[in-house]
Amino acid sequence: MAQPEQPEASITRRGVTVHGEPANAGHRVLAPDDAEVEAYLETALHAPGPERPAGEAPAGAAHGTVAVLDFGSQVAQLIARRVRELNVYSELLPHDTSLAELERRGAVAVILSGSPNSVYDADAPKPDPAVWSGRLPVLGICYGAQLMAQELGGDVLPAAKREYGPATVTIGTEDGLFAGLDTSQPVWMSHGDSITRLPEGFRATAQTDSTPYAGLADPARRLYGIQFHPEVVHTPRGRDVLRNFVIGIAGARPTWTPASFIDSTVAEIKARVDAHARATGSDGSVICALSGGVDSAVAAALVHRAVGDRLTCIYVDHGLMRKKESELLRTTFEQHLGMRLVMVDARERFLDRLAGVVDPERKRKIIGDEFIRVFEEEAGKLGRIDFLTQGTLYPDVIESATAETKTAQKIKTHHNVGGLPADLRFQLIEPLRYLFKDEVRKVGLELGLPEAMVHRQPFPGPGLAIRIIGEVTAERLETLREADWIVIDEIKAAGLYRTLWQSFAILTPVRSVGVMGDGRTYANVVAIRAVTSEDGMTADWAKLPYEVLGRISSRIVNEVPGVNRVVYDISSKPPATIEWE
Repeated sequence: MAQPEQPEASITRRGVTVHGEPANAGHRVLAPDDAEVEAYLETALHAPGPERPAGEAPAGAAHGTVAVLDFGSQVAQLIARRVRELNVYSELLPHDTSLAELERRGAVAVILSGSPNSVYDADAPKPDPAVWSGRLPVLGICYGAQLMAQELGGDVLPAAKREYGPATVTIGTEDGLFAGLDTSQPVWMSHGDSITRLPEGFRATAQTDSTPYAGLADPARRLYGIQFHPEVVHTPRGRDVLRNFVIGIAGARPTWTPASFIDSTVAEIKARVDAHARATGSDGSVICALSGGVDSAVAAALVHRAVGDRLTCIYVDHGLMRKKESELLRTTFEQHLGMRLVMVDARERFLDRLAGVVDPERKRKIIGDEFIRVFEEEAGKLGRIDFLTQGTLYPDVIESATAETKTAQKIKTHHNVGGLPADLRFQLIEPLRYLFKDEVRKVGLELGLPEAMVHRQPFPGPGLAIRIIGEVTAERLETLREADWIVIDEIKAAGLYRTLWQSFAILTPVRSVGVMGDGRTYANVVAIRAVTSEDGMTADWAKLPYEVLGRISSRIVNEVPGVNRVVYDISSKPPATIEWE
């Protein structure tokens, strides 16, 4: 029999998020990569995270950090990611971070991001003036280049002809930034203002038909500016421009690699847990919530390499996973990696709580709350626990670090998550807190995790519950699981899985008339969703080949009982979201 839903108050009393919101409120997650089940644990109350002393950096950063100052660009993270692709560690920091703090963090170079603002606005965000001192080389991108000109005595005015989209720059003066590049280069522009007069000591290094100062440089002070965006794929040689600055001009060494990260992180975790065990007389026990996704899997593998059997992984099977995923997780962690794994069959509990619920926000809250209850019960059976492992990624750290700057106009994905009860107290181990998602995957492969797990497409924490529009029942879950399996099977068979951000099936609440054999049917409609994206913040519907869509439709209708119609979602984000609920 279905359990009655708990009153709203009984759920929201279970704590607040790290942002001060009720634990089951719409928590804003900057990086919408994997909203995995460990997202439910990110509000571990009174659980101090690993404090990083000023100037300390993770493995591979010993030979130079590149600081990217965020002035609110929606692609500021992308600059940091592009630098890391050069195997150089990069941090995204608030725009007003002092030069002294940058030097304490081991910065060898500074990059200034773009911004939605104009540099001549009264409230335009500006950096510490000491940034222009020449003590560190500086590269200004778009708004950053205009800031450099304006702050050092030049002029910036609204452009007579704005440039948005592709353009061609002509490189006029070789200054090291454009080493190895042809004189004419395709680039991506996005600006309504232009530099109209250079500061003293600067010279023009590039131009377009409408922008005379598309590049500027004062090599004596190691100050460089470009009006175009080297971080986006629409600037084909942008990576080379960044390499010339980061490695050629700044002298950073490419030591930020998966192997160096693993070695240092494992050593740090082991030292921290051992020190705690000695100081407290405890065993230094660690737990980790596994979801089957890459974040929790890589975090667990790193911690296991450091502490061995002192780690216990807990997997709460809520019955909302895709076909065969629970089996893959058990095989990987128990048999291949030899970890201590507690698998909790809570399928009936979740279905009982979800019975009769159709509102998507109620679904999310119930799933988050029930997950916490199950996890709490299982953790309580293990005795004393000293540490909780979480798959916090660098974008989550960026969110909390830069929220007060009020310059970012980032697009955020909202997920309703649960919060840990206030009486659960652990210390946090966050081994991925320095990594972007693509770096997590590289580390996972280096650790020997199976590709099927490492390259798994993002999957929401509430699982298939929010891909069933309407009530979640065992029968409807089975229908969706089989349809979703066919979608993924055909997309993998066509060699398209790695080219898509996400691809999945949705069970709609619509029933339609059909004809199967000689009989009339009145059965379910399944929708197919496949999107391409860089980071999940914006997405476009995937132009899947007709023959692939045809095979998916034919198989679903013929192999999944109770389905007689398949439709394809051709909505982009925005205005739609990737998930339907």
